[in-house]
This record gives sequence, structure tokens and C-alpha cells, in this order.
Amino acid sequence: MDWREWEKFRARLRSEVHHLARLNPSDRRWPMPHLDYGLISSMGGLAFLYLPAMPLAHRLVALMAAAFGLCSCYILGVMTHFMPLLFVPVLTFIAIAVSMLCRYFVVAPPGSLFFVMAAAIGAYSPVEFLQIPTFVGLLAMGSLLACLIGFCYSLYTLRLAPAQPVQPLPSLNFDFVVFDSLVIGVFVGISLVFAQLFQLDRPYWVPVSCLAVIQGASLRAVWNKQVHRIAGTAIGLVVAWGLLLLPLDKWSVSLMMMALAFVIEMLIVRHYGLAVVFITPLTILLADAAQLGHGTPNAILEARLIDTVLGSLVGLAGGLCLHSPAFRDKLGRPIRRLWPSRNAL
Repeated sequence: MDWREWEKFRARLRSEVHHLARLNPSDRRWPMPHLDYGLISSMGGLAFLYLPAMPLAHRLVALMAAAFGLCSCYILGVMTHFMPLLFVPVLTFIAIAVSMLCRYFVVAPPGSLFFVMAAAIGAYSPVEFLQIPTFVGLLAMGSLLACLIGFCYSLYTLRLAPAQPVQPLPSLNFDFVVFDSLVIGVFVGISLVFAQLFQLDRPYWVPVSCLAVIQGASLRAVWNKQVHRIAGTAIGLVVAWGLLLLPLDKWSVSLMMMALAFVIEMLIVRHYGLAVVFITPLTILLADAAQLGHGTPNAILEARLIDTVLGSLVGLAGGLCLHSPAFRDKLGRPIRRLWPSRNAL
């Protein structure tokens, strides 16, 4: 092979390599995620918060039970979106049933709070009838992802520290499991009735605030939670207002929610009021981020403040009744006579 043929061969080889290794330009747009779909799935991720510090098998059972509960409550809430007259009795039933289960199985905080929140948000979500399977499937996938993350997290943490032993269920009395749950559920329903009477726009936060306040272990705890929730929400709305002034898109909203959730988990066991400051913008993003840009943020912030104050006041009234010996004695006796299996408790 002479020099000219060698140069031709090298040129052909370079051309072949160029054709094989060339990256072609693309005019296709990147598929962007649907923000409203992601927000629904993120509610399913709340199941992770119910991860107990027990052996692995019990952790997985608790996570799957929480995931099933969130999906069930959300389904009932979404269905009542098309039957508004049924939402008050349905939400009252959900609050009673979930409170009973959480108290019977000694579920640690947040207890029944997020189950009721899933039902309330579902009832006031702008969902069309044919979209119900899609939205329920999205929440179910978020719950399953929470179970998977909880499983991997448990494998890691159990290598660092042993699990707490499984304690047998304590001997629970009728008042704690049944009577308290009935009172809590009724006042959650009353808070929603007031919200509807005042014609609040999508007042899902009213029953949630009521439940968060009324679940205090004592009257002092109920009062503290009521003050913390109102004051923390007022400050949190200022934080939310500052965040909503930023140029938000799908990715920034997701990162912001992750940061807020991290801060909340750091503060919730230290000071409830400080945690509410960051819970407020998180819940606004969780429930209303898909509607941001279609109206003024001031309307959303004002609505959340009114919802919180109304729900907290009803929750305080419920706490006064719940921790009143005269109220418990007067109303508890007829309920005990109606309850057929009170001896089982």
C-alpha cells in the first residue's frame, strides 16, 4: 500500500468514525412532569411518617396499613366531591373511625391527622369523575414508594441500633377509644359545617386544624396547640408570601417542599408552634401549588388564615368538652348503654 492509498484509507476511517460517533441535534422538548399529579402522589408519601421503631416485619405492616388508610380516606373524600351533601357525615365518620383505630393500636403522632387531611383535600380537589382512578392510582403509587423507602431506611437504621421490642397492646378503656373518638369526630364535622355556612372557598384546612388542636392530651395541651397553631400559621403565611414571590416552577416547588419537610421534622418534636410556621407554606404548596399563577396568592393566604382560626376555635371548644368531667359523665352514660361490645374494651 503506497502513501496515497494509506491517506485515502485514513480519510475513509475518520469519516466512518465521524458518522458512527456523531450526536444528532434534537428538537424534542423534555417531557415535564405534571405538578398536580406529583402533589397527589406526595400525599401518599405521608405514609412514611407512620414508620414505627419496631422490628422490620412490624414496620412494614404499619407502613402498608398507613398506605391503605390514606388511599381509602382519599377515595372517600374524592367520591364526596360529587355529592357535597354527604361530605360532612362522611368526614365525621372518617375522623371517628380513624381516631378509634389509632387509639386502639396506640399509633404515635401524627395519629389520625393526615388521614383526615387526605379525605378533606380529596373532597375539595377539582377532579372530574373519569379522573378518579388516575388520582387514586397516583396516591397509591406515592404510598408504595413510601413503603419502599421505609423498607430501605429500616435496613440501614436497624444495622446501627436495635429495634424497640414489640409491646403488647395496653388495656384500653371505653372512654379513651370510643367516647373520645366520637367527640373528636363530631367536632371535626361541626367545624366543616361552620366552614360551609361561612361559604369558605375549599375549606379543607378547617377540619384539619380542628383535629390538630382537639387531639391534645390535656386541656393545657389543647390550649397550647390552639395558640401555637394560630400564631404559627400567621407567621407561616408571611413565610409563604415571601416564597410565593419567587419565580416558581415544577422543580423549584419540589425542592422547596423537600426543604420544608426536612425543617418540619427537625422542629415538630421540639416546638409545635415553630413547626407550624413551616407546615403552613408546605400545606399551601401541597394543596394549591397547581393553582398558583391562576389567581393572587393573597387570596390563598387569607383563606388559609381564616380556615386555621375557625378550625382552631372549634377544636378548642371540642377540647373543653372532651376534658370536662361533667360533659363526659352526662354524655358518656347513654353512649355506653348503646355500645354493644363495651366489655371487650
